[in-house]
Amino acid sequence: MKSNKPHSIQEAYRYLANAKETLRKSAIEYGRYSDSKYVKEAAGIAYLSGLKAIDVYLLSRGMNKKELPTSIEGYENIIRRKMPHNGKLIAALNNVYENLHILAYYRGGTEVKMVKSGLENCKNII
Repeated sequence: MKSNKPHSIQEAYRYLANAKETLRKSAIEYGRYSDSKYVKEAAGIAYLSGLKAIDVYLLSRGMNKKELPTSIEGYENIIRRKMPHNGKLIAALNNVYENLHILAYYRGGTEVKMVKSGLENCKNII
């Protein structure tokens, strides 16, 4: 289902679906993905899905595109100030940031449970 809105939550869902599709390219052995390249790629895409969802919400509330956060700290600050249920949202964002952005994308972590936890938290953000 496509939306004509310039800032649609569907794009965040598309990113998440692309991340899951990329992960399927890697076999799983002993609770770990066997190809870290696909894990890194998927982790980066999934992380962006969570940020995209937050951006869509902020834009729908009248924030200018130039005012959107540019760092994890910026996202945490704006969530605290402008978003409902911010405790759960910040927890989900921190899990996504740690599991996907830092551990999987930057450090090459491949544990299936860690990556799937990050993906589930992306879905919760969206």
